[in-house]
Amino acid sequence: MISWGHGGWAKRSKTIAWLVGIFVPLSAGWFLNSAYKTEEEKAYRQKFWSNYRVYSVPVPEGMHFAGEKVPLWDFEFRERVERELLQNAYGQATMLLYIKRAARWFPMIENVLKQNGIPEDFKYLAVAESGLANAISSADAVGYWQFLAGTARQHGLQVNEEVDQRYDPWLSTQAACRYLRRAHDQFGNWSMVAASYNMGTAGLRQQADYQGKDRYPELHLNNETSRYLPRILAIKTIMEHPERYGFHLTASQVYLPFETEQWTLNEPVTNWANYAREHGMSYRELKIFNPWIRKTSLRNPDRNTYTLRKPTQSFSDKASRWSLVPVAEWGLGLP
Repeated sequence: MISWGHGGWAKRSKTIAWLVGIFVPLSAGWFLNSAYKTEEEKAYRQKFWSNYRVYSVPVPEGMHFAGEKVPLWDFEFRERVERELLQNAYGQATMLLYIKRAARWFPMIENVLKQNGIPEDFKYLAVAESGLANAISSADAVGYWQFLAGTARQHGLQVNEEVDQRYDPWLSTQAACRYLRRAHDQFGNWSMVAASYNMGTAGLRQQADYQGKDRYPELHLNNETSRYLPRILAIKTIMEHPERYGFHLTASQVYLPFETEQWTLNEPVTNWANYAREHGMSYRELKIFNPWIRKTSLRNPDRNTYTLRKPTQSFSDKASRWSLVPVAEWGLGLP
């Protein structure tokens, strides 16, 4: 048994008093602060649960791709479509950029598709591939139509260290049409053509022969290709009816279609910046309108002919006025 004695009890009393002096105020403060936070948190949670809503995106009753009816009666295919609708409808920033860029590029793409006998719905394939931007994939596919270097060369594009026409929206769209037309000659329906763009004609042909099916919805394919056409369908559905899916833009918020003057070049260029100045534009404008230029000079030993573009004065004037529309006129209710 421990005996504290008079001195021991005194020390113990001081220690207890010191601890009480420290912890009682802390505990009281903690309790009051917790109570305050609890009431505040209760009010916030009540407001959150009362007002927060997330809705499942309805799948349309009927969907078509390039004139071909989509089998939404097939539960598995329908669920694939629904997945892509959800991801694209709730990827708001990305979808807004798609819609803005489409205003610039769809008129040109639609025209080239029509000239080549390709259904207009294939413009949404370009959106699914690149978001209508000069993207570079992890597999080194490049441009609006995401061509690999070998495939690009097979379809008429030049790809080297100085010139890469995969970056040219006009030329790469023409090359994509050549691919799509050849694929249709092989498969005979446009859904298979779209799938072949993702996994290649040889790979798709092999799977079709192995499974004994010649329609895309009937095939068991890799995950990426299985999602590919549903993704295109989802993008098409949302971009055709943006306000149904919560996307609201005014006319001044989308991107103006490019209007360009064109000329040809079949000689070397020792300095592209000097060349740009000689043709009445900045080096920056030269690169914006001719993204296929990859170096600061062009040797061009074979005297190949290249088409160059610069903005028309009309486009420059429109673009200046467009960017200066007062915020109050955007219709957004901002000050």
